Amino acid sequence: QVQLVESGGGLVQSGGSLRLSCAASGNIFGSDVMGWYRQPTGNARELLAQIDSGAGTYYDSSVKGRFTISRDNAKNTVSLQMYSLRPEDTAVYYCNVWRRDSGVNINYWGQGTQVTVSS
Repeated sequence: QVQLVESGGGLVQSGGSLRLSCAASGNIFGSDVMGWYRQPTGNARELLAQIDSGAGTYYDSSVKGRFTISRDNAKNTVSLQMYSLRPEDTAVYYCNVWRRDSGVNINYWGQGTQVTVSS
């Protein structure tokens, strides 16, 4: 099992910045992919960014160039630095760990942290 705890959400004005952090504990594997998703009210959860243990990254086009994901393998943490925030970035942000085990996709989720961007 993996436990994830997010921190760093809050209220920010349009154009501002926030940094989200996630601490992972439990049975973390070096091959795990860590990432961030968000879920606006009334909408589906969407993938924003992922990072593997070798620091390879993926960004959704909606955040590429504004958000930066980083990972500390020694501390089992993943962060999301968000710049140039917009009202449409308002959502609950979730930390995620993904792994594939015996052909099965396994996902672990944090409890979520609210990010609200005012116009």
